[in-house]
Amino acid sequence: MSQEHHEAGFSTRAIHAGQDPDPATGATVVPIYATSTFTQEAPGRHKGYEYSRSGNPTRAALESCLAALEGGEAALAFASGLAATTAVLSLLQQGDEVVAAADLYGGTYRLLERVFRPQGVITHYTEDLEPEGFAALMSQRTELVWIETPTNPLLQILDIAAIAELAHRHGAILAVDSTFASPYLQQPLSLGADLVVHSTTKYLGGHSDLIGGAVVGRREQLEPVKFYQNAAGGVPGPFDAWLALRGIKTLGVRMDRHCTNAQALASWLAGQPQVQKVYYPGLPEAPGHALASRQMRAFGGMISLRLHGGAQAAHHLLTHTRLFSLAESLGGVESLICHPATMTHASIPAELRIARGVDDGLVRLSVGIEDESDLRDDLHQALGSL
Repeated sequence: MSQEHHEAGFSTRAIHAGQDPDPATGATVVPIYATSTFTQEAPGRHKGYEYSRSGNPTRAALESCLAALEGGEAALAFASGLAATTAVLSLLQQGDEVVAAADLYGGTYRLLERVFRPQGVITHYTEDLEPEGFAALMSQRTELVWIETPTNPLLQILDIAAIAELAHRHGAILAVDSTFASPYLQQPLSLGADLVVHSTTKYLGGHSDLIGGAVVGRREQLEPVKFYQNAAGGVPGPFDAWLALRGIKTLGVRMDRHCTNAQALASWLAGQPQVQKVYYPGLPEAPGHALASRQMRAFGGMISLRLHGGAQAAHHLLTHTRLFSLAESLGGVESLICHPATMTHASIPAELRIARGVDDGLVRLSVGIEDESDLRDDLHQALGSL
């Protein structure tokens, strides 16, 4: 990637970083290199690629682009967001400890508790989002601090710079799952984080047509993750890498629309008589509003809410929208409605999940890029029939 791509604006990098015209044909768009292996001139003499698990030109273009968007030295692409998370956690050994914020994606919790805890990697969870909450759980064994911001599904905002400083003071590294924000809204590396993790399935891909993940950081920090990527083999195929690249080209304009729509809907929902509480950092009364204003470009496209009437009212809303599809995932151009308790966070034991605020009355919206008035009308008719 040329120097001017490093220095260009966000959307220019999204379109050009790692995506120079194909040297063989002049193709403007990065080709899909649908090959498992590469012919060598002589044993050990090749053109940079040997086998597509170890490296593929389409995937390499995606990795270069992701690194440029996050301001990292390098990026590694994976077959899913959880594969990317697993690769980071693979840095840990038996006896190491993790400190994490309590509000986090159910798949990450399942990985920490049911895959890594039996291997001797212990995670401690804090409900206190302030650095002091993390400090209280840290010990000489703490090697990794893991946070999401905004969190899934309660949209809590954590202070990346303050938690990074704390982690480094204790000799640990900070990994930030920035999936809800995307690189367009925040760059955790510039705030002191060591690694950024994404589910590229979500806003980066943006069209609900691929599964993928990524880890971004400094080359030195990524070396053991890169070894794991090749050794374990959880890599995306060239077509998924190409789809992610295509989605990334419009990330800036899509995120602007996601954020505009979500801001308007969150403000409107907060005034509806059926709605008990709206979780959205763009609302001035939200606990993380001031921090999000400093840390993020805008407030994102995710909203969670509670209705008067609890689980029964939530079930009604979930099954009466017409434009909001009842589905897991998020970040696509189409709007989705989700029930975290039985969908994205079902892997967390009910007692613990409820204690953390993810009960049967919580509804999560992924606000798409449709016309905001149509989305509002859809929610209005669903709420009105309660």
